[in-house]
Amino acid sequence: MAGYRNVVIIGLGYVGLPLAQEAVRAGLHVTGLDVKRATVDGLNGGRTHVDDLTDADIAAMVAGGFRATTDVSACGDPDVIVICVPTPLSESDGPDLTAVRAATETAGKLLKAGTLVVLESTTYPGTTDEVIRPMLEKASGLTAGIGFHLAFSPERIDPGNPVYGFRNTPKIVGGVTAACTEAAAAFYAHTCDTVVRAKSAREAEMAKLLENTYRHVNIALVNEMAIFCHELGVDLWDAIRCAQTKPFGFQPFYPGPGVGGHCIPIDPNYLSYKVRTELSYPFRFVELAQEINTRMPGYVVDRAAELLNTDAKPLNGAKVLLLGVTYKQDVADQRESPARPIARKLLQRGAELSFHDPFVRSWQVDGRDIPRAAAPTAPADLTILLQAHGGYDLADIAAHAHLLFDTRGKSSGDRVSRL
Repeated sequence: MAGYRNVVIIGLGYVGLPLAQEAVRAGLHVTGLDVKRATVDGLNGGRTHVDDLTDADIAAMVAGGFRATTDVSACGDPDVIVICVPTPLSESDGPDLTAVRAATETAGKLLKAGTLVVLESTTYPGTTDEVIRPMLEKASGLTAGIGFHLAFSPERIDPGNPVYGFRNTPKIVGGVTAACTEAAAAFYAHTCDTVVRAKSAREAEMAKLLENTYRHVNIALVNEMAIFCHELGVDLWDAIRCAQTKPFGFQPFYPGPGVGGHCIPIDPNYLSYKVRTELSYPFRFVELAQEINTRMPGYVVDRAAELLNTDAKPLNGAKVLLLGVTYKQDVADQRESPARPIARKLLQRGAELSFHDPFVRSWQVDGRDIPRAAAPTAPADLTILLQAHGGYDLADIAAHAHLLFDTRGKSSGDRVSRL
């Protein structure tokens, strides 16, 4: 552990906090820096705000020496600085590096000779070398690869995954020089079981985008298949069940009401942005996938109206219950959840909307409070299953629903329609 005693993690969300936990477990002295006072106060008080860590986990971290702060001057003299801040899309659908630049400015204030700086925030290939490097060199007067180490290591957090967490998920590292790669690998060896060395920071950046673009494109494929299979009278869910019996050459992907979370609906656009701005031609696969996946909420609402019509009810004035408004099963995370655009479109068409989600106590759409149903079996003209949380008794829901539209393909019954 020599050389990596003091660690500062900038950004204490779904990425930074699991890293902080493993670093504390490894015996490192960890300070977390975040701009949100409520987040910092909660963590120092032993309270979590992410799905994968409990209050007991946070309390154990605090007992192990972890401290959160909003004050840069309280970060001490770090040997390692890891940037784990959000990278949303800009209004032009390119990467918004505002938080990354701000965090880099902070890192520049803490930088000294020999410090390792790692960017974990997802971005386009070249960011570490073209954006982060000159900012740090200007702030410190040091040269990356000589005076300090600089690397990129893509986050691979999968909220709610009961099998793979931070430690047992292989960690990719790529430095702006070979020495930087080795320095990053040495650090992450304390927190991860397996470290994978990329050729450089650019390959590490591309690896993250490749992973998520692969998923984005394949989800779009089955989403489009779901649309025409419905028209053709083909049960796509059964076709997928049969196809996945092939022991080679096929991996199942499933249709749904849209894509959510930070990664799938956002990250591939970074790659599309890079291709357009530097090579002046479109990344057609990504842009087509984005078009297909973005239209799924509208398709869900159209199908909802179609189902109500079969029951001689218009969508306007119909009581519609949405089940599961988070972006993923068994987590509270609502980032980019397709439930919100679906709700927006239902409201625009006059539906009387309510929701139920065991992980969400209150929910708003465009500033409007949506009533929370007492149970997932509450009376409604149409119940739409958007997220099949493990706590839902789907057979009971199907038995009680007047009409059930299952966008996850988990239910069956005479009054159940699947996407």
